[in-house]
Amino acid sequence: MALSRNPIELISQARQGSRTALARLLTMVERGGAESEAVASLSYREAPPYTVGLTGAPGAGKSTLTDRLITVARGGFPEINGAAGLVNDQVAVLAVDPSSPFTGGAILGDRIRMQEHATDPTVFIRSMATRGHLGGLSLAVPDAVRLLGAVGMPTVLVETVGVGQMEVEVASAADTTVVVMNPGWGDAMQANKAGLLEIADIFVINKADRPGVRETRRDLEQMLDLSNTESWRPPIIETIAHDGTGLEEMWHTIAEHRASLMNRAELEARRGRRLAEELRRVIAAKLADQVEHVAGGVAFNEQVQALVNRSSDPYSAAAKLI
Repeated sequence: MALSRNPIELISQARQGSRTALARLLTMVERGGAESEAVASLSYREAPPYTVGLTGAPGAGKSTLTDRLITVARGGFPEINGAAGLVNDQVAVLAVDPSSPFTGGAILGDRIRMQEHATDPTVFIRSMATRGHLGGLSLAVPDAVRLLGAVGMPTVLVETVGVGQMEVEVASAADTTVVVMNPGWGDAMQANKAGLLEIADIFVINKADRPGVRETRRDLEQMLDLSNTESWRPPIIETIAHDGTGLEEMWHTIAEHRASLMNRAELEARRGRRLAEELRRVIAAKLADQVEHVAGGVAFNEQVQALVNRSSDPYSAAAKLI
């Protein structure tokens, strides 16, 4: 099958199982521009997949946890608390990596750790970086998630690297956000400073075979006691990713959170709030792009010279340019 550059044809090919077509579509999303917007427009017409965000401090074991979670997710749970569970014939993973300073591409460390699933036709794994997308990862990731849903992926796992503001923005774009940390107070403090504790739906203490698990659980419980958790108090799950301990409980808890959101009619409300924020970011990115265009012309240089000559002021100059 010849590979097209037409987004409509590529989505059709991806729905028929072409991983190459899906990879090309995701590259379009990452690069931004007219092609990216065309892909987003087509993807938006389909129902979104259920998105699980995994984030936390570097070294917490998120990649190994995600790798093991793929296998568990493929089994799924048909029904949780009266709501449809999470049974997946296919699972997609977006590993949001740091951008290469040379190419703008993603470092592939996470994909290397998930090689066990590399040949599984029911699993799709993609490392993702900002590249040229207007608005960066905070817009590229939701577009990529919607694309994965449009081609038939019912569940998408989004793993982020680090605990910076970008990671908080990406993780908060998920339906269920899992914050992963290790035994010891340091990770909890780092996550707290970054604001991750505020967006967590589930806490996972990974590497639970190490000392300090009890203290970390106690600290998290104390933080939760001080927060407003009336409708859903984030559970704390202990896992050992390298041998799979706690992974079924973790996925079951994710399914329970999804059921809770659906039973409280909160899932669509949460997605609506995210879409409103996404629209604001798109508008801001478009306006920023226009600013760059205005700031690069002859008229701009003339106004700069007027400022130098003290014949104008920045506000008057801006008003003339706008």
